[in-house]
Amino acid sequence: QVQLTESGGGSVHVGGSLRLRCAASKPARGPFGIGWFRQAPGKQREWVACFYTGDGSAYYADSVKGRFTISQDNAKDTVILQMNSLTPEGTALYYCVAERECTVLAGSWAIADQSDWGKGTQVTVSS
Repeated sequence: QVQLTESGGGSVHVGGSLRLRCAASKPARGPFGIGWFRQAPGKQREWVACFYTGDGSAYYADSVKGRFTISQDNAKDTVILQMNSLTPEGTALYYCVAERECTVLAGSWAIADQSDWGKGTQVTVSS
């Protein structure tokens, strides 16, 4: 089991940037797919991006391609989501998730019911 802690959320104006961080503590043996989902009030959960620690591969939802970048820091215990050119649709609670792989099916990250989740960090984008 991987314990995940998100940070870096906040409020920005349209077009602004934020950097979210997901720190993994008590890590189980990897590699892992570590990524992000988001959920806005009244909307379904939406996958955002995934980083596979095994080979450094990154995967993105179409809605964020070209604007968001997911990476791993040099200490390799934190995954970073750099979000640029934010739009009001980016307003949501962002959750960090850990799974064994970044398997993308039908445009979304396929995760198991028992995958590990953080508590979330709020991002608000205002016009």
